[in-house]
Amino acid sequence: MAKINATTGAVDRAFNARLTKGQVTDAAIVKGRLIISGTFPKKIKSIRRVTGAGTKYLRITVRGSVAWNAGPVEVYRFAVNSAGTRLVGVGNFSKVGGATHYRAFMLNLGPTAARVSAWRYAPLKRMCSASELPDYMRDVDFSPDGRYFVFASTGYVPKSGQIGKTLCDAAARFETAKLSPRRPTWINYTGGDTLHSVAVTDRAVYVQGHNRWLNNPHGKDTAGKGAVRRPGIGAINPKTGRALPWNPTKNRGVGGKDLLVTSRGLWVASDTTHIGGEVHKRIALMP
Repeated sequence: MAKINATTGAVDRAFNARLTKGQVTDAAIVKGRLIISGTFPKKIKSIRRVTGAGTKYLRITVRGSVAWNAGPVEVYRFAVNSAGTRLVGVGNFSKVGGATHYRAFMLNLGPTAARVSAWRYAPLKRMCSASELPDYMRDVDFSPDGRYFVFASTGYVPKSGQIGKTLCDAAARFETAKLSPRRPTWINYTGGDTLHSVAVTDRAVYVQGHNRWLNNPHGKDTAGKGAVRRPGIGAINPKTGRALPWNPTKNRGVGGKDLLVTSRGLWVASDTTHIGGEVHKRIALMP
């Protein structure tokens, strides 16, 4: 991990996160603290913005792979609500702070320390149909008001009888205050294609991957009843969970792994070169 001067591009050589091995896969500044996550030994930690030295704010153990073939234990992605009081993380793990939490967890971010929340979605312990993709959670983002958050996932389609519960190649909304949900508020399936990234606004939940469709719970690499075509990128109604008409289309590729909403619009980072009928190599702005 490096700290770079935003004006000059120079590396700040005084900053050293002191990571001996592993990767950093996500980072965010929360109330002056820099929180990072990945495959490094502690999986998620708080460090100082200026020096990179560790702090005692986030002292939580993350352990246990979800399956023998899931790769290294990691907190792959996380999101923090706008108030800086809740963090939701996803990745390959089964224990967080000594409690059972498969593939996703929530932290309560207090003024002096972070604590593991009682939030738990039991069906996350289940596998999707693709046994070679046991680590299937890919991204998470909070709504602007922090009332809910949305997951994006891979894993192929749900196993028999699990449609509406298992998060497989889907986007799914959960309410922040509901600590033991039996189902998502809504879930939108692609019908067998990965969603890599999600960004939530007041009016839309944007998702990106190598998806061909949305609204496709009964498709298996096919367009099932009610499916709508949304190549590479799409938008979902935050209230109903149904696809919105917005359909710029983009090359699918492996699928874009980051989305960023700013006052200028939606920034789309991807591994492809065409979106909305135009050439935008690797990055595009949707005003």
